[in-house]
Amino acid sequence: MEKLKLGVLGSGKGSNFRAIQDAIEAGELNAEVRIVISDVESAGILDLARLRGLRAEFVPPGKFRTKMEPEAEQRVVALLKSENVDYVVLAGFMRMIKTPLLNAFPSRIINIHPSLLPNFPGIEAWKQALASGATVTGCTVHYVDSGMDTGEILAQREVPILPDDTAETLHSRIQVAEHTLYPEVIATLNANQRSVL
Repeated sequence: MEKLKLGVLGSGKGSNFRAIQDAIEAGELNAEVRIVISDVESAGILDLARLRGLRAEFVPPGKFRTKMEPEAEQRVVALLKSENVDYVVLAGFMRMIKTPLLNAFPSRIINIHPSLLPNFPGIEAWKQALASGATVTGCTVHYVDSGMDTGEILAQREVPILPDDTAETLHSRIQVAEHTLYPEVIATLNANQRSVL
């Protein structure tokens, strides 16, 4: 079967990218990361990509804090298309995706979010969950649309909230769940496009 070609967008350390690449290198995921793009020049995800011999590109985002300027997003589209990617995988990308990318890759952009959507969308969802008094949270892989964490849900994994949890301990446990769920979902997309676990 042909390998699924991935383009990864991230803003931070890249732990979910590492989990995906580890699954590829272990032969558990029939895919290849063709390019890693960040809106943060010093992002750890770019260093991780370079260490693994992968193409890593910084795209200056422009003046907005929560989204890229249209010209910057068009640059991202051009880079992704230059590598002929099948799916765009958001791995800690901290900006809203807008029209250029949504139009270029319809139903081909996925994200992982650290809560059981539709609960606790937006930033620092684990802190929202903790503050709410909930006893369970988790992570969600979903398609990206024009809303804030509102796209079609592909899969979820629950993580209990323990009585002595801090924001840090809860986030750490959610990330463990993310690192297994995300490669599993990508593998499912590879085998059967648009399938849901």
